[in-house]
Amino acid sequence: MNKSLVTLATLLALLPGCNSNSQIYRDQPLVAKVDSGMSKEQVQQIGGPPLAITDRTVEPGTCFDYKLTQSGHQQPFNVSFDSRGKVDHTSFMSCAEWSNAQLKAREARPGGGGGGY
Repeated sequence: MNKSLVTLATLLALLPGCNSNSQIYRDQPLVAKVDSGMSKEQVQQIGGPPLAITDRTVEPGTCFDYKLTQSGHQQPFNVSFDSRGKVDHTSFMSCAEWSNAQLKAREARPGGGGGGY
């Protein structure tokens, strides 16, 4: 099986979890209010200071790690910023997990190039 197809299948397998997480945590301010293009300051006004701030490893930028809590359950959540400091991605995983997923997706592409986070 081709690497791109395996990577796509893996990412698609993660979607049901993301879908249910988005339903469970949809009223959390970071999930409900953070939109693409927001600044780091705007995100911190909504979600407070992140647990960790890391430099992105695949594309220039920064990533904020948060931990969402709902009904006694905790869920990692990240807000990722491009090189201009604007939100370009959010997901229900840690920044390290998001970076690894992006790296694997990039490596699976023919030639290993292309854009990513």
